[in-house]
Amino acid sequence: MKTKELPATQLPTSPRVGKNYLDLSVKSWFIVATLGQWIFGLYIALFYGKSTLSGEWEKWNKVLPHGYVKDDLTGNLIVVAHVFFALIMVVGGPLQLIPRLRNRFKTAHRWLGRTYILTAILIALDGLIMVWTRGAVGGLLQHIAISIQAVYMVVFALLAYHYARQRDFVKHRQWAIRLYLVSNGVWFFRVSLMAWLMLNGGPAGFDPKTFDGPFLWFLAIAIYALPVALMVFELYLYAQKNPSNPLLQRATASLLFLLTGLMLVGIVAATMGLWIPRM
Repeated sequence: MKTKELPATQLPTSPRVGKNYLDLSVKSWFIVATLGQWIFGLYIALFYGKSTLSGEWEKWNKVLPHGYVKDDLTGNLIVVAHVFFALIMVVGGPLQLIPRLRNRFKTAHRWLGRTYILTAILIALDGLIMVWTRGAVGGLLQHIAISIQAVYMVVFALLAYHYARQRDFVKHRQWAIRLYLVSNGVWFFRVSLMAWLMLNGGPAGFDPKTFDGPFLWFLAIAIYALPVALMVFELYLYAQKNPSNPLLQRATASLLFLLTGLMLVGIVAATMGLWIPRM
């Protein structure tokens, strides 16, 4: 008795199956990340908006160490600028990466892109000032790591702008995505931390009072200094360029699905535990 062979296009390891699986994993990651960032953006607008309009500036200190300092107009304005820039980043960033919007509203895409790039540079410099002059939670290693992230943001922003000016849109999009990934470092940090707390049932690997310890050192390095998000993106680009290796594509997609699941856990935990109670 002969066994009927499946055509190559129906094999589970065929290039088409690998590509479809990879595309689905990326879209799933992006949808979950966008929803999470927009929830965070809503929280920023409502929390800081309400406290500012009501004149209750001291509420900032519940979220940011030394967020509001009486009689320090310059420092307070830097914090206000940082919050405003963060809102632009989390709301505008995903809009820039949606192909239909990018292709249909090209003029809006260009102007929002310029705004995003300028904002990324300003928020990086603004963040450096806040970390080293106003104080920040955590230890020295965390401060150094987030400062390295600020350097990434400035360099990637300039490269994204450079390739747009050169009309090399393939490289422009790649550097714009890298900028998007490092610019959301603080958001990734919060979501990852909340996922860790939920899965462990509470603090583990760090001191919640000093906000310092081995796990937070690892998280700072993995998100700020040597971003895992960038490494996964490079792996995705490599897998995308090698359609003849469906095994690599499926492995990369599986990793993305795993990271998406962990990110979803962190978003739910942050939304229920941090953001909604303060809105």
